[in-house]
Amino acid sequence: MTTPTSAGELLQLVRTGQASTRKALLERSGLSRSTLTARLEQLQTAGLLAEGGQEDSTGGRPARQLCFDDRHAVVLAASIDTTHAEAAVTDLAGRVLARRAGAVRVADGPEPVLDRIAEWFEALRAEAARPVCGVGISVPGPVEPGRARVTQPPIMPGWDGYPIDAHLGARFGAPVLVDNDANLMALGEHRARHPESAALVVVKASTGIGAGLVLGGEVYRGIDGGAGDIGHIRLPDHPEARCPCGSLGCLAAVAGGGALAAKLTALGLPTESGSGVRDRITAGDPAAVRLAEVAGRQVGAVLATLVCVVNPGVVVIAGDLAEPHFVAGVREVLYRRALPRATQNLRVEIGGRGEGMAVAGAVAMVVDAVFAPAEVDRRLAARV
Repeated sequence: MTTPTSAGELLQLVRTGQASTRKALLERSGLSRSTLTARLEQLQTAGLLAEGGQEDSTGGRPARQLCFDDRHAVVLAASIDTTHAEAAVTDLAGRVLARRAGAVRVADGPEPVLDRIAEWFEALRAEAARPVCGVGISVPGPVEPGRARVTQPPIMPGWDGYPIDAHLGARFGAPVLVDNDANLMALGEHRARHPESAALVVVKASTGIGAGLVLGGEVYRGIDGGAGDIGHIRLPDHPEARCPCGSLGCLAAVAGGGALAAKLTALGLPTESGSGVRDRITAGDPAAVRLAEVAGRQVGAVLATLVCVVNPGVVVIAGDLAEPHFVAGVREVLYRRALPRATQNLRVEIGGRGEGMAVAGAVAMVVDAVFAPAEVDRRLAARV
């Protein structure tokens, strides 16, 4: 590790649990005691660092613990899906202080959807009564890294290139960060449930299908945000299945919730979306159960290749189709087709619909960006 020379880097050591006392920071940083004291005072004056209880001692004077002050500000985070959205205000540790949720239609376009989210945020901010340090938004479409806008989304008409950050940023006076929902579900799962996993994959199976990858503790997005887009891998045996992206035979067009809803409707069982498919499965509808099992096998066949390439320790199935029949189909084919070496330590888990994890991931994304060492140093310099 590069020797920390700034207050922001010291805060990063404390915030990430790498050091929790002045002695530990001295050892990690190589700074003089007087320089360390001055920089810690900067952080404490800015309300970023607190000094609390004492560390267990094996002799001598016990050291006082340093901790990131995760209650001095809040994050506004929202998960937008095709027919539903959820918003929350959290402290900087991700603890939810208040929440809103309701029906939205992403196909209505960015302005009505974002205006609804902004209304929720206004109410949530008032309830929290603390300054907002950032806004995180999860969307069901591809997002180019470093840009708060969606790029050529197959199921988000009207959203391509729309400036989500400009729409929300001025209203809340805080930076706005945006990422794909599967990426943020993966980040949320990793931070909350699987921090020890060196490689984790979350598959979101709802109206569409996508995957988020966390490798070495970081979301892997690829060079332009396209990593994990497994819903557009083509299945050669389904040339008749037209995908919203314009291609034929995409996995999402065959096994996604939208495709299953269309198949049920054709069977005389009107179903509008992936959530409707789940409702039919939950009710024990045999046609829905059968389609879910087949779709799970099709997804499992694609995941077998991904697992051999990435070799994750955990695969989490989330979204509307994350229920036992679908996941049983995934497991059946995945474990049969993937190499034993790639699956011997693999766990396949059901992660629920995923909105909560997308919100958690959005909060983590914001906190990591707002309290990155360079950003902290910039704000401290502006205070002088």
